[in-house]
Amino acid sequence: MQTQKFAFCRVSISPLRKENSDSSEMVSQLLFGEVFEVLEIQNNWTKIRCYFDNYEAWMDTKQFIFLSQKELNRHLQGLSIQTELISEIQTPWGSQIITRGAFVPPTKTFNIGNHPFEFAKELQNQNFTIETFAKSYLNAPYLWGGKSPFGIDCSGFTQQVFRLFDKNLPRDAYQQAEHGQEIEFDDAQVGDLAFFHNLSVKITHVGIVLNDKKIIHASGFVKIDTLKQDGIYSDDSKTHELSFIRRF
Repeated sequence: MQTQKFAFCRVSISPLRKENSDSSEMVSQLLFGEVFEVLEIQNNWTKIRCYFDNYEAWMDTKQFIFLSQKELNRHLQGLSIQTELISEIQTPWGSQIITRGAFVPPTKTFNIGNHPFEFAKELQNQNFTIETFAKSYLNAPYLWGGKSPFGIDCSGFTQQVFRLFDKNLPRDAYQQAEHGQEIEFDDAQVGDLAFFHNLSVKITHVGIVLNDKKIIHASGFVKIDTLKQDGIYSDDSKTHELSFIRRF
């Protein structure tokens, strides 16, 4: 009988499904080292609740390793976000590639639970601002439910960028829109989030405000467009209807 309640993602990128099936819609992803609560196990599928944003979904049972409460607490101490596009680590099960956004300590060697890991090369110290880190995702393809530089959606993009700066946003755009302080358009600054609605006035899109009335967002791919009071303009055509801007 399973008694351990927590676990971490052992693979580079794990798809999270709406239902317990490989053919089910991918609603989000976990990156290496990300932790979660185990809610239910059904053979090859496990229902989880993500630790940082309480997002619930199904994942492949083979793609995680259990942690005790003490091991979870130890892993969360001094945890940081990988900033390099890809890194190679040595694991108990062989060499493995992990991506930007992985949940790892800023040390060459580390443990998660009783499993030892080691980066194949020394880590590079990189000082990012929200703007420069957001731009490191430029041209990443849009992927519904994605959270990595190899496929990411609009709210996954804002969530991953803000995590580097110790701000844990909810997973979806409409959830993120319920937080922060609303800002007038003319007072918007770099790092504010702009939210956009569809014809039903439902929040469906989000992006990060840059200087000079620009916005970086995932739409087809991560790109920089013009932000005006009524929405996003790409090549002089309006693509999204602005709802409001919030500061976090």
